[in-house]
Amino acid sequence: MHDFAMSWNLGNSQTWAIDAESVNEIGCIHTAQGLEFDYVGVIIGDDLRYEDGRIVTDVNARARTDQSIKGINKLFREDADKAEKVVDEIIKNTYRTLMTRGQKGCYIYCTDEKLAEYLRMRLSGVNGNVYYSDAEAAGDGEMKVAEDGEEYKHTKE
Repeated sequence: MHDFAMSWNLGNSQTWAIDAESVNEIGCIHTAQGLEFDYVGVIIGDDLRYEDGRIVTDVNARARTDQSIKGINKLFREDADKAEKVVDEIIKNTYRTLMTRGQKGCYIYCTDEKLAEYLRMRLSGVNGNVYYSDAEAAGDGEMKVAEDGEEYKHTKE
């Protein structure tokens, strides 16, 4: 595992993506939405996993500071089914949006190995995807290249 720190958005949510040092920065859904890059790297956290043959979302694994889920606890108390659907949509849309920012490619890292394997299987051969192993990519874990020009889609079974 790499032991290095990266900052978020250079402290500037308006121009971080075009600033000279942005290659060393991390953007979030709120600052990357609407922008296009040659390549993007997306870290899929524990809020999106693959379990029992399907993709599941987990709002409890989402960062508490994420403004996109503000007020969700109140909605859960009022209408748990509706809240679950809203959370599911927000989490999946966040990753879909991030994965579609790269015009030439998208590198994906999943904290959940089962999700990584599922995506690897689903994306295999799509638009000539290539998957690099550890040794080839010079890093810990595996680096996956997502499809170019194809949106991530999932249908519930």
